[in-house]
Amino acid sequence: MTTVVKVEEKLYVNRYLVDAGRPHIKVRPHETPSAALVALTHVCPAGCYSTNDRGQVEVTPDGCMECGTCRVLTADGGEIEWNYPRGGYGVLFKFG
Repeated sequence: MTTVVKVEEKLYVNRYLVDAGRPHIKVRPHETPSAALVALTHVCPAGCYSTNDRGQVEVTPDGCMECGTCRVLTADGGEIEWNYPRGGYGVLFKFG
């Protein structure tokens, strides 16, 4: 018998060390979000992107898995600023 494990359950075992006041991802100011930014609210595996009450896309990088999805989606338009977290901060994978 095969046991099905949800992605959320696997993500829960990872830990994230927040570098307070120094986010490694920033969404550049925008009036109306591009299609790429809107897509991030659906495809980010960690759920870091959301739309605020003004219709703009925001990022909460706590819990980011540093997978690069957002970098790939916004590569052409440059809608985000992305840097690796400082040493010792960011995602801490439990199983590799």
